[in-house]
Amino acid sequence: MVELNQDTRHGTLLLSIHDVGPRFANEVDRLRDLLGQVAPADKIALLVVPNHWGEAPITAKTPFASRLREWADAGAEIFVHGWFHKDDTQHTNPYTRLKAQHLTAREGEFVGLTIAEASARMAAGKALLEDICGRSVAGFVAPAWLYSIDTNNALAENGFSLAEDHWRIWHPPSGKVIGRGPVLTWASRSRARIMSSLFVARVMPPMLREARLARLAVHPGDTTIPAIMQSIQRALAALAFDHNIGRYDSLLPADLHPCAS
Repeated sequence: MVELNQDTRHGTLLLSIHDVGPRFANEVDRLRDLLGQVAPADKIALLVVPNHWGEAPITAKTPFASRLREWADAGAEIFVHGWFHKDDTQHTNPYTRLKAQHLTAREGEFVGLTIAEASARMAAGKALLEDICGRSVAGFVAPAWLYSIDTNNALAENGFSLAEDHWRIWHPPSGKVIGRGPVLTWASRSRARIMSSLFVARVMPPMLREARLARLAVHPGDTTIPAIMQSIQRALAALAFDHNIGRYDSLLPADLHPCAS
């Protein structure tokens, strides 16, 4: 792991790997190694999908479940990241349908769910991962960072301490926003999206140099594009030079922390 001069840093950098699950076990290992060049294991948040697209379930007493437990034991923050990561809702609201069709490739699972549907999937994911990891999950992040109003209500109902979208991090039970700022991420599903995300990754780190909070999120698909992997490495080095690498739970005020009495 690269040692950096803390005297040059401003604010906090949060790192996360999305879509963690047995379908992408090898890709997750590559991304953990990449982020691990500047961050210890307990400062790389893992966003775990319990059953990716209904085809890759995480079950107890399997090799992947054991690895997940090891990562949790090493201090990694484990987030519930949807249930299927697949949007199977028939959207009747035009605005919601627009977001579902153009902001993601059928992966905004929680963008159109009712509170009952959202709450049931959240509760199931939370129970599964806490049973496997032997500890409370850190929070919940919706696939593609897309939420319905009912989903937001279900977050508080299920007692998640942390949630995030493209622009903020908040404490669902109180609704208090505890961090603001864009998240730097990459897109790999088309040439146009690859090129635009590479451009953003060039210009965003200098813009975030003085920011109190910076976030960098990576996905398994990133590992299939060498240019994206190189871009992640450059952006990571730049952001880590200007920020202290932290944990999501470090943003919670003492009175909102789950360990508070």
